[in-house]
Amino acid sequence: MLRLSSSFVRTLREDPADAEVASHKLLVRAGYIRRSAPGVYTWLPLGLKVLRKVEAIVRDEQDAIGGQELVFSALQPREPYEATGRWEEYGPQVFRLQDRRENDYLLAPTHEETFTLTVKDLYNSYKDLPAMLYQVQTKFRDEARPRAGLLRTREFIMKDAYSFDIDDAGLDVSYEKQRGAYQRTFDRLGLPIVICRADAGAMGGSRSEEFLHPTPVGEDTFVVSDGGYAANVEAVTTVAPPALDEAAIAGLPAMHVEDTPWASTIAALTDFSNEAFPGTGPITESGEWTRYEMLKHLAYLLTYPDGSTEPLVIALPGDREVDEKRLESAVAPAVAAPFTDADFAKHPVLTKGYIGPEGLGLESPSEIRYLVDPRVAPGTSWVAGAGEKDKHVYDLVFGRDFTADGTVEAAEVRDGDPAPDGSGPMRLTRGMEMGHIFQLGRKYAEALDLKVLDVNGKAVVVTMGSYGIGVTRAVAAIAELHHDDKGLVWPRQVAPADVHIMATGKTPEIFEEAERIGIELESRGLEVLYDDRPKVSPGVKFKDAELLGIPTSVVVGKGLATGVVEIRDRATGSIEEVAPEAAVEALVSAVRGA
Repeated sequence: MLRLSSSFVRTLREDPADAEVASHKLLVRAGYIRRSAPGVYTWLPLGLKVLRKVEAIVRDEQDAIGGQELVFSALQPREPYEATGRWEEYGPQVFRLQDRRENDYLLAPTHEETFTLTVKDLYNSYKDLPAMLYQVQTKFRDEARPRAGLLRTREFIMKDAYSFDIDDAGLDVSYEKQRGAYQRTFDRLGLPIVICRADAGAMGGSRSEEFLHPTPVGEDTFVVSDGGYAANVEAVTTVAPPALDEAAIAGLPAMHVEDTPWASTIAALTDFSNEAFPGTGPITESGEWTRYEMLKHLAYLLTYPDGSTEPLVIALPGDREVDEKRLESAVAPAVAAPFTDADFAKHPVLTKGYIGPEGLGLESPSEIRYLVDPRVAPGTSWVAGAGEKDKHVYDLVFGRDFTADGTVEAAEVRDGDPAPDGSGPMRLTRGMEMGHIFQLGRKYAEALDLKVLDVNGKAVVVTMGSYGIGVTRAVAAIAELHHDDKGLVWPRQVAPADVHIMATGKTPEIFEEAERIGIELESRGLEVLYDDRPKVSPGVKFKDAELLGIPTSVVVGKGLATGVVEIRDRATGSIEEVAPEAAVEALVSAVRGA
């Protein structure tokens, strides 16, 4: 038995000063984790028990689909990551270091390269495939703002698995196996999940899905529709208006430049248009001008991992703001920063507050890349800057008066926006990413020359999948979901013990009976936490039990004199009095559901 009198467990009565969310507060107060540096935590004995149980569930489901576990080192050489381009692509998120011989290394955030090279070293025939390999291992990312305890850290434990198949059909099978394993894993952990379409980001590949746990403390925003559509906002595609044909476009009013004094903002331009040209707005039945028709132009400077830069102008309806995460996803691996006054000075074709499409595009003399929101479809009419102060262009038609280098998904997604699959309006909600699966395809295999001989003896590139689960984040998510105002309320499958025994008295008989119950429970295969502290008051023991959150507890105290002990259920708060000789069977039944 784990005895509290000698265990390395200390509870706290006050919340840690830096704690923002319930899981952070309670895991520290209950003695499960301790902060050792920003975004870095020590797992104390009780916390480690919970962590190991979460890992065991993850391993069970990976093994069930044929996964084989191995473990790579966290310290990785530069060369494989340079071959795939990720040495630079990861930018400041990666911890880089040198050994005494000035060789470059990194602390791996993921291990695609290492898995790929290992399979390349050991497999050379289609007969060796398919293969499914995984590890449960510590990863490192230099988060700029680690927060919320285990929810966003610099050092964390992740399960990452990789499938290797001879062709895309095989990858589809492997992907579906992992998808099913993830659903079963989160079901067993007691975490509700929404599977969302996702952007692959720096990982690359085609099909990509996130397993998001809906929670108000989540950092991800995703959308759902009543018709079943679900996606991370970065992966949402905009429903564009129908494009007009050339004949319809030719019949639209000609563009014209107007003086628009002091109308350097979307709001001011809208007000001016309604005063100067009342009843002529092209969208509303009343002819009122709205912010939507005011084509907003924003200038950004893109900085690539190698240090090179590129100007970019994007245009979107004036009633929308840019979603920084969607923009980040759209321009990755570059980082986008709004133009400064110095940037405007370097590019005089861009007049701050009056930018329009004139002179923009890679084919123009300015060579400034120009991208538009998908709502800017052929035949749509807009008001935009004329490229000089206090002037705007009206009836500016896309496809007739201006074009762009392409489209960009950077505008905010709103409640009520139509789902791209036609399944109805979308609703925004918050969530926490618990897992992410990718069909990587051949990106890493091609970069690292992973080939095998097919049935005809021809060398073919292997196709890969990647599948990650945040193990330490899962512990935090479970704690976030399962707690009350008194402390943690662990689900039985991940609790650090099955039964918490409290000896709440001073007589030897009370401690002897508590000891007997604990020994018998252990002989029946249950894990026991025994509060045998002799000089701690019953009130403190009860508060610690509520804080620690073991699902079932038994109180051996003053009731023993009248022939009863108390069995308590942490989740429901129910208390049952039983005879001491019946306590073991009652506890075994409570734990095993008999």
